[in-house]
Amino acid sequence: MTNDIILEVNGLHITFNGVQPFTAVNNLSFTVKKGKTLAVVGESGSGKSLTSLALMGLQPKTAELSGTMLLHAGSDKTIDLSISGILNSKGTPRGQFISMVFQEPMSALNPVMKVGKQLQEAITIHQHISKAEAKQLTIKWLEKVQLPDPEKIYDRYPHQLSGGQKQRIMIAIAMCNHPQLLIADEPTTALDVTVQQEIMHLMHYLQQEHQSAMIFITHDLALAATIADEVLVMYKGEAMEYGTAQQVLNKPAHPYTKALLACRPKPESKGYVLPIVADFLDGKTLEEKIPVLSESAILPSTIATGLLNVKDLNIWFPEPNNFLSKSNSYFKAVDNVSFYINKGETLGLVGESGCGKSTLSKALIGLLPVKSGNILFDNKDLAISSLQEWRSVRTKVQMIFQDPYSSLDPRMTIGDTIKEPLAIHNIVSKNELDKEVIRLLNVVQLPATAVNKYPHEFSGGQRQRIGIARALSVRPELLICDESVSALDVSIQAQILNLLKELQNEFALTYLFISHDLGVVHYISDRVMVMQKGKIVETGDALQVLNNPANDYTKKLIAAMP
Repeated sequence: MTNDIILEVNGLHITFNGVQPFTAVNNLSFTVKKGKTLAVVGESGSGKSLTSLALMGLQPKTAELSGTMLLHAGSDKTIDLSISGILNSKGTPRGQFISMVFQEPMSALNPVMKVGKQLQEAITIHQHISKAEAKQLTIKWLEKVQLPDPEKIYDRYPHQLSGGQKQRIMIAIAMCNHPQLLIADEPTTALDVTVQQEIMHLMHYLQQEHQSAMIFITHDLALAATIADEVLVMYKGEAMEYGTAQQVLNKPAHPYTKALLACRPKPESKGYVLPIVADFLDGKTLEEKIPVLSESAILPSTIATGLLNVKDLNIWFPEPNNFLSKSNSYFKAVDNVSFYINKGETLGLVGESGCGKSTLSKALIGLLPVKSGNILFDNKDLAISSLQEWRSVRTKVQMIFQDPYSSLDPRMTIGDTIKEPLAIHNIVSKNELDKEVIRLLNVVQLPATAVNKYPHEFSGGQRQRIGIARALSVRPELLICDESVSALDVSIQAQILNLLKELQNEFALTYLFISHDLGVVHYISDRVMVMQKGKIVETGDALQVLNNPANDYTKKLIAAMP
């Protein structure tokens, strides 16, 4: 063992011995060095997050561990993290020698406790200082993670902060005691590319300042390339490839690593079916895996028939002045926006969180009131339509939501979920309902056995397919896809993008595709709009916007892409 090794994992096995016993992590070995970053890459279910939880002593109670996990916390201090209960005992190394930044900060932070108090608590547990000194150090750490007005942020609750700000709080909590090892579990998955870039730079800066070792867990090899010194690729609980970042990313040896690199949409992918992991594991050659789509899918739509025409749309929210007075100022979430979508076309809408993308999409399907402007769909103004008129429009305009789990009723089977809109809108007769549900599941490539299952029994990608099936059930003309692939693994993302393209060809669908990922938007879109602070700042052909952006904000988004 060299002096610069902080963590040694040797022959780690994690098994679950239930009715159907299985091995979640199998014979895993790796090391992490002082001041260096190991990126652990793989899809959901590969065992990467379970490994990190085991290092923190947070694995499920039903999990059984074998092998060694040695944390070298100092010149004369070595802690075997595999010893049962060591991370839950008094004087625990958790938080002091080893800490973790979780994927979803909102669920990791206490919603009824001010963020400053939560950070201060982490400091006082491990550092013997007074309350006043702890508060002063807390403010200092809020400054370190580059939060504006640290004194004000100290007194805010998690729900009052943006996603990026909450993640900065989590980083401060994880690093405030200068741990030897920091574990970052998908810390930027749901963040915009610009915020993602800021968080990555911040973590790297703090790591170098304190010479901490870091395990960075991600499903995106392109993101791993920006921060990693070494890369460990995992698949179904086993190490597929392990080496320096340059070696693994530039000359991948294993088909699975090659698959992860190929699945991400790139400029040259446009007009072709994206490869998926299964193709590479089947041993096919790259040329065999990317057949050209039909001509109609490659070329931008030439149909000049307008389906949706939005004119001077304003969606404003009143800002309260005080407890008694009526508001006379407004937050302009969507500010004088105009655009059109032709039949059979895909219009991409890109921008950071808070720019007004989702507000605009919700107004287009009648879920938010419009202050002024027109939403002309088939020459009918939806902005002034009654609830009764909206009922008939719902069969023509549907939405695929960002988080399929929260948009599906957990108490309803998948069959009932898809059957409900069919029955409400009388799409088919009662006798044909079950048959139509099976047909829709087949369209989105799910088995007929899914009808009797519940949402929690499916993976994220499968739940997104269910959301697509439900949206297609009423046979719409326009589908609004609101960040519908942003939280998916690159391979699952490729499958869903391929599916959306196939469905568009088969059913002549029109898409408004909303995302913060310019690579994905470019791949699937004919034209692209860029939105900033409620306004459309740039519109044009997808290739033109990506290769020759005119607006400074668009240039900033493109520069932040990993």
